[in-house]
Amino acid sequence: MRKWIIALPLMAALAACGGEGSDGGTGGAGGARQQLKAVGSSTVYPFTTAVAEQFQRDNPNVSVVVESTGTGSGMKLFCDGVGQQFPDISNASRAIKKSEYEACVKAGVKNVIEVPVGIDGLTLIQAKGSQPLNLTQADVYKALAANPFGKGPNKAQTWRDVNPSLPPIRIRVLGPPPTSGTRDSLVELYMEKGCATDPAMEALKKSNEDEHKQVCTKIREDGAFVEAGENDNLLVQKVTADPGTLGVLGYSYLQENADAVTPVQINGVSPNEGTIADLSYPGARKLYIYVKGDHLTAKPALRDFVAAYAAAWGKGGVLEMRGLVPLVGADAEAANRQARELKPVDPATIK
Repeated sequence: MRKWIIALPLMAALAACGGEGSDGGTGGAGGARQQLKAVGSSTVYPFTTAVAEQFQRDNPNVSVVVESTGTGSGMKLFCDGVGQQFPDISNASRAIKKSEYEACVKAGVKNVIEVPVGIDGLTLIQAKGSQPLNLTQADVYKALAANPFGKGPNKAQTWRDVNPSLPPIRIRVLGPPPTSGTRDSLVELYMEKGCATDPAMEALKKSNEDEHKQVCTKIREDGAFVEAGENDNLLVQKVTADPGTLGVLGYSYLQENADAVTPVQINGVSPNEGTIADLSYPGARKLYIYVKGDHLTAKPALRDFVAAYAAAWGKGGVLEMRGLVPLVGADAEAANRQARELKPVDPATIK
């Protein structure tokens, strides 16, 4: 399900003429209204939306459109080209992939700017009142992997089947589709970490990387894991309606629905602002926006929008109240500096 916010006219207009330009400007005699477009992660969506709402109140001659498409789909839209018809910003719940950056460059998007906006915790939730679970990353992997440790199809039906100390609750996990950055984070933070608990998997990685990836990252498709789409609020409703079912989503949605759902402990740690900020919670992850540097000249409001984002992401700011965990220390300083300088990402650092 796609979510849209169409903000009313905001901020200063482009003083251009001759209609829409191929470089992302709106053009128009007398200074046409600028429009900024953001797509991408459903996790980052509420934070970018909050910034857009404040930005429109402060700036009456720019429109901002924010769409939730999932990180992967958002990156594809962002990287499709330069011009008014292409997004200016891509929200992302993980860093850009090398393949995505290469697609950007091939399509003429040569100045991709990465701005970390805060930290989120990828949480497992259950309905309030459910029997509490305390899982490890290995438990999650063994429950959800299609072929755990390469030993054959997953036959586990209950959490006790993967760990004798766990209750005999049916394994049913609602989570994001493959286009979601949250799905990528589920694989990276839970599946791969859980798979790595078997020393034989490290040896497999050295001898056959493709097989290792298949064994460690492929999620079972027999109904134990259910792709629940990009609508995290709907996922919460489904979890609360089915006690015993778990859901996978960002910390802000857990906070927002704390009256109805509760977190599953991971390695004995519960997600909260402190454990996410210091990265002791295993599901902690950075969140980003990617800005199209190729549009900065034609759309001056884009630079101002990033500055507004930076003003909102600090301790005690608007975004913390929405559930975003602020960056701290050197990470916070680096993010604020990048919001001012907007340096394009170094392709050598992309994995």
